[in-house]
Amino acid sequence: MISQADLERSLDLAVHSVDFGGRLTKHHSGKVRDIFIVDDHRLLFVTSDRLSVFDRVIGSVPFKGQVLSGISNWWMERITDIVPHHLLAAPHPSCVIAKRCRPLPIEVIVRGYLTGASPTSIWTAYENGHRRYCGHDLPDGMTRHQALPEPLLTPTTKGDVGAHDELISREEIIGQGLVPADLYDRIQTVAIALYRRGAEQAARSGLLLADTKYEFGLDEDGTLTLIDEIHTPDSSRYWFAEDYRARVDAGLEPRGLDKDYVRNYMKSQGFVGNGEAPPLPAEIRMEAARRYVSLYELLTGATFHPDFSSLETTVLDHLN
Repeated sequence: MISQADLERSLDLAVHSVDFGGRLTKHHSGKVRDIFIVDDHRLLFVTSDRLSVFDRVIGSVPFKGQVLSGISNWWMERITDIVPHHLLAAPHPSCVIAKRCRPLPIEVIVRGYLTGASPTSIWTAYENGHRRYCGHDLPDGMTRHQALPEPLLTPTTKGDVGAHDELISREEIIGQGLVPADLYDRIQTVAIALYRRGAEQAARSGLLLADTKYEFGLDEDGTLTLIDEIHTPDSSRYWFAEDYRARVDAGLEPRGLDKDYVRNYMKSQGFVGNGEAPPLPAEIRMEAARRYVSLYELLTGATFHPDFSSLETTVLDHLN
């Protein structure tokens, strides 16, 4: 477990942005990642410590970038039998050098449980009486946090920083020409397989993988490729299995190790994505970091060792 001293030291060292002194050209900035061009075939993905909830960047969490990259890199080594990935090298704990791919214009979320707190979540829609969600029909009589009859792929559009992702169905994606039918069906097969693999590993760690997000692209040969991240606490919702049923039956939230902790705090402050976000107190940031680190250690079985080295110097030395 990360020490209190390292957490306090890191509060003022959180990586909000990076500057390579003009040595690398920025390709794109997302809610959490900054992407730079290495050459015609490679990109540098820098995972910052920025935290996004309700599709809004609302602050930073110590070591978050290192944890996300560490978990994602660990997972990418374990899913190559399902789909190729973009990872080529990891010059720094917060960075990866990746194969350059053409991102597809959708994100895919695989949901195993009827849960969520955002305005676009499957539970919010269900609670409001909707029984069709992203093209899927849902049965009556379900309760919050209940397991779905089977995992569902629920795609969204990709919103820019500060914009909301919009729910969309398979039929709308194909009808709008975003992704052809055969490619979408391949994505669905792969995404469900990745989710099942993730859920199996989570179970071995005493966790439930409630839902998760994947992003895909096409490489230079047109091969479907997993990009961005996989099964991290930013892209996934994890619950402790041991008391899940007892807490749900008592009307309580499942205990989690993901950014729902911060999402629920922001909701308690009256923020659900609109207007100005309230500041994140230091203790909330540090508790979120503890949860990120705990998940890293639970999933990978390895001890997390924080790295305080200069990200920019390490990366440039690697590329020289």
